[in-house]
Order: sequence, then structure tokens, then C-alpha cells
Amino acid sequence: MAKGIKVGDEVAIAAAVRRRVTEDRVSVSITSYGFPHSIVDRTTNVKKGQPIELIGDVTHIDGDLVTVNVGVPVTVNMDTVRMVTPYSPAKRKTVLMDKPT
Repeated sequence: MAKGIKVGDEVAIAAAVRRRVTEDRVSVSITSYGFPHSIVDRTTNVKKGQPIELIGDVTHIDGDLVTVNVGVPVTVNMDTVRMVTPYSPAKRKTVLMDKPT
């Protein structure tokens, strides 16, 4: 599903709401990530079990594992991420050489 992902790409990770921790934070369970994760969510209509997508940039790829920065680095299996925006380097508008005199 996540074929062709490279460092710098913007990807989405599927997660499910576990419970509301405070009035502005929600605990979520990320697929293939063995630890609970907390995110800021100021909406009041989030329910337990509701799916959420966390969007971040790929910072490291190691075989079948991908590290995504969603505020903090999260390492998940490559098949659990979905490509949102591929990375494209900035285009240079002017030539980097001096004009001949």
C-alpha cells in the first residue's frame, strides 16, 4: 500500500481514539505502534473507537519500518501509512552563476 515512500514525503497514519485525557487532549492507539499516544484535539464530539488520521513527514526508513514525525517521532510498519504528498525539492528560479563581465 505504501510503495515508493521516501524521506521527506508527507504521509498519514491511521489511529483510533482510546479516551479523552483532558478537555483538550485525546489518547489514541496507533496501528503497529506499541505505545499509547496523546494528541491535542479541541473538538468535543470525539468518541471512543473513532478513527483518526495523523499526518506527518517521513524522517527515516529502515527496511519495512518508517519513522514519521507527528509532533514526536513514531516508528510504524510501512504498510500502515498512506501517501498524502510526495516530497519535491525547491526549484531554483535564477542561475547560480555570476554574469560574465
